[in-house]
Amino acid sequence: MARIHLGESISMAMGSLWGHKLRSFLTLLGIIIGVLTIIAVVSIIQGLNDYVYTKFAFFGANDFSVAKFSMISISIEEMRKQQKRKNLTIEDMRLLQRRCQHCELIGATLSTGRSVKYRNQYLKAVSINGVTHQDHLIGSVMELERGYHLRKEDEQRSRYVCIIGSDVRDTLFPYQDPLGKRLKVGRHNFLIIGVAEAKGKLLGFSQDNFVRIPITTFQKLYGTRQSVNINIHTVSQEKMALAQDEVRTLLRSKRHVPYGEPDDFTFRTSDQFIDIYKSATTGIYFAMIAISSLALLVGGIVVMNIMLVAVTERTREIGIRMAIGARRNDILFQFLVESATLSTFGGAIGIILGFTLARIVSAITSMPSSVNPASIVVAICVSASIGLFFGMYPANKAAKLDPITALRTEL
Repeated sequence: MARIHLGESISMAMGSLWGHKLRSFLTLLGIIIGVLTIIAVVSIIQGLNDYVYTKFAFFGANDFSVAKFSMISISIEEMRKQQKRKNLTIEDMRLLQRRCQHCELIGATLSTGRSVKYRNQYLKAVSINGVTHQDHLIGSVMELERGYHLRKEDEQRSRYVCIIGSDVRDTLFPYQDPLGKRLKVGRHNFLIIGVAEAKGKLLGFSQDNFVRIPITTFQKLYGTRQSVNINIHTVSQEKMALAQDEVRTLLRSKRHVPYGEPDDFTFRTSDQFIDIYKSATTGIYFAMIAISSLALLVGGIVVMNIMLVAVTERTREIGIRMAIGARRNDILFQFLVESATLSTFGGAIGIILGFTLARIVSAITSMPSSVNPASIVVAICVSASIGLFFGMYPANKAAKLDPITALRTEL
């Protein structure tokens, strides 16, 4: 009769929560904030992971790029060394086209930023990309919604033709077909021959705000002093290492790099992009986990203090239960269940708010989020564990009360 079962203990804990709403909210605030942060961060990072592995690979599994600069500089000294490197040129690309046996397709790109105009409509900060005629087949393949790709003769004759992204089309040609129209890039007019399919945003940045022109036209307008990026497609992923070795040998020989000296160029692959992404998000992830852990620690301490107050308030009740046959383990069990229920309830609120916050961030920034069922289970288990751990001292104190002393306590 004096024993309380699990369901009854949980019911008593929820009754205590409801009976002291403000106190319960303040008690659980630390746990709510901690779980909220963990769930929100995990949801956003998981969503980004899913997105990155499908869309953030600028090169396919069989593709790589050769560039003057590495994607990330380790130090200022390293950056200065890279600035002193020779530029990669169209001639370097043509050498590889002639002599690289494991390279199936080779292209090159250059880029700058300019305003574009059609009639009285302007669009600023548009990426102007000078490309070779085969570059759209390498790496992240560009499909056209309408029109046709740049042709070999466009490149050979430095024609003023272009392909526009969907952002340019939507802004400058919202109610008309842009094909055949003249687009002003800077001070020069270009004939629009194609419109690329929309790719959407990547980490909040548009992938469709561009104009592609022949690389020879680009150099004619903006000079030849900029280093090109050489993009290479290989027959298979297994052949990519062989292709890189060939490219390294050919470029080092042409650029007269002495034996024993490091390369004066850098290979870029999709794996490197993903590794950089992982390095960036791992730091953010662990920083958020550390902050959340502090919030959970504070929340656990508050739960322990509130349970100590509950033991003091219910001393006479504990004495009565012991007098009619409750064992010490029954008292211990009751307070542990109540403590775990309190913290688990806070965790549940944190989970709901965390997913809500992740959805809001996704809606505002276009960064994807993903609900991971494992994170829900972990959050619930962590919340319950905090309640059990920090509730142990109050529960043990209640179980060790002397029944006679407890019965003498004034209500």
